[in-house]
Amino acid sequence: MHEVVLDASAMLAVIFQEPGGEKLTVAILKDAAISSVNLAEVQSKLITKGYDPEDAWEDALSLVTVVEPFTSEQAKIAGDLITKTEKFGLSLGDRSCLALAIALKAPVYTTDKIWKNLKVGVPIHVVR
Repeated sequence: MHEVVLDASAMLAVIFQEPGGEKLTVAILKDAAISSVNLAEVQSKLITKGYDPEDAWEDALSLVTVVEPFTSEQAKIAGDLITKTEKFGLSLGDRSCLALAIALKAPVYTTDKIWKNLKVGVPIHVVR
């Protein structure tokens, strides 16, 4: 079982050595999962920053133990979350991350400060 779920923003903070990234220690990362939706976000961001697509994919994969497919159960959860998250402006990618955390009953790590205000049934750790 995965102990934590990472949002794309948290992974990018580690990759780019941004503030908060240092809080995602080896101990946390060794039990981390990410939604395939968020992994695509990470790879996309790296490519737009000039990474070769294959290098971007490998760098993104190197931080997590498991990439979880975006299931129909998670799609329903993400859709249902619109009522709790719309006023905060969360994207489908954000809700996909939260849906995975809810499905796994695992805490989620992000850099998005607005997530502090969310009440979705799982612990949310904002790393900066």
